[in-house]
Amino acid sequence: MVVRHTFAAGQEPFSQQIDKIIKSHSLRGSESLRKLLQYLAKQALNHPDAPLKEYQIATEVYGRPSDFDPQTDSTIRVQAGRLRLKLAEYYGAEGAADPLVVKIPKGSYHLTFEARSLQPKPIDSGGQLQTVPPSDARGTVVVEVVPGRWRISLVLLLVALIASLIGLGSVLWSRRVPSSAVAKSGVPRAVGPLADFWRPFTSGTDAPWVIFSNAAFVGRPETGMRYYNSRQDSKVAVYDHYTGVGEVLAIHALDDAFGALGRTILVKRGSLFTLDDVKDNNLIFVGSPSENLSLLDIPNMEEFVFQRVASGKRQGDLSIVNKHPKPGEANAYLASPSDAALTEDYSVIGLVPGIGSGRYVMILAGTTTFGTQGAVEFVCRPDSVEKLLHEIPDSGGLAKPFEALVRVKIARGVPVESELVAVRAR
Repeated sequence: MVVRHTFAAGQEPFSQQIDKIIKSHSLRGSESLRKLLQYLAKQALNHPDAPLKEYQIATEVYGRPSDFDPQTDSTIRVQAGRLRLKLAEYYGAEGAADPLVVKIPKGSYHLTFEARSLQPKPIDSGGQLQTVPPSDARGTVVVEVVPGRWRISLVLLLVALIASLIGLGSVLWSRRVPSSAVAKSGVPRAVGPLADFWRPFTSGTDAPWVIFSNAAFVGRPETGMRYYNSRQDSKVAVYDHYTGVGEVLAIHALDDAFGALGRTILVKRGSLFTLDDVKDNNLIFVGSPSENLSLLDIPNMEEFVFQRVASGKRQGDLSIVNKHPKPGEANAYLASPSDAALTEDYSVIGLVPGIGSGRYVMILAGTTTFGTQGAVEFVCRPDSVEKLLHEIPDSGGLAKPFEALVRVKIARGVPVESELVAVRAR
């Protein structure tokens, strides 16, 4: 059993514990999580009885605007979940012997501090441990003390968990298929244009993240759905668990291409994307900013920009605007009209510097889901990639940042042909 004790204590031990966690390896390189932990600790120690809401955290910690709506923006829930995982990681390694354990109970944003003790003191004469009621005195902190027999059980459980993780790790490691394993097995590893093009994402040890679009919708599949509009749908239930057919097939194509290079990819949906991902990882975005809204928060395209048509017959349609058209190029490019069969779309392919040092961001997006699929398939084929590499300056074996516009021909919902329209070096 877990026994709660309430005792009057100064804030110094708890503040020192928070500082220790913030400076730990687990939170290194995650400024947003450090800020969140500091804020939650301050609230828990200085205002233990005050309610703590997502809106307050969003505006005071992350500088979100006053119209922030936690029902449609899951940023704070995602960040709190990530912080819980980081705290568990810390106490599983660096903080294994710390006297205080910091937790964020699920369903709440109030920190708790749990004191570790070798043996709790019995309270009643019968040898049974009882719960001491919390004090109303300001400045007291509720901690949890774990009896010795439970500590032994926890240690045994931890040993079993570590053994399971080791087994799982060996399985996952065997699936990575490093270059040495490929060579021994006799399976040819892809070389040439495909390897050259993707080298910014394969030269390091970390697998790149593929961020795919999952736009916010309102309505129901049975009665009709449409894109979420913040001005008129603030109180309507939002669904963000849909993505396009093209994005699904695009991720499959990327997985095949990286597998041919002896590497793997990691996949995350756009609504779970955070700015920390940009600093810590190489990223590949699949889908346009109209659906992959996380693209709006990162370094983006400058020459070929997605924009809605403001007037005329195609008003409201998504287009790709050519910011500096050259002779023979159009000012904007659109897919087939919505009232006709989709036979043509346009896509962008862009390599831009990431926020973190030595990090890269690849953007692969069409104005429709099939245009997105066409863009991804274009960069997964050696023949088409070779044509693109001829247009991009080379720098020490790594392609320099660039932007490219691609025309995609579509037949019965399938991209059948793609061709370069324009390329810009950055």
